[in-house]
Amino acid sequence: MVSQKIVIKNEQGLHMRPAGVFAKGMAKFASDVTINFGGKATNGKSLLNIIGAGIKCGSEIEVVCEGADEEEALKTAIEMIESGLGE
Repeated sequence: MVSQKIVIKNEQGLHMRPAGVFAKGMAKFASDVTINFGGKATNGKSLLNIIGAGIKCGSEIEVVCEGADEEEALKTAIEMIESGLGE
């Protein structure tokens, strides 16, 4: 298991478009991807779960990856978030 904390910088937080980009990007990995925010664990491969988490701009989240390709999954997740998830 590997994890890293990061602050969401998208102006609108993780709403439909960036959440979809993230979920789609994580779906290609075999590892489980979890977003920890506000004391809750959210499936990082589920668009609806990410939107339901209510992650706003400036929120600190922890991305946790566990599985065969966990290192690559975490690296990709952090790069996607840092790049603004297509926004």
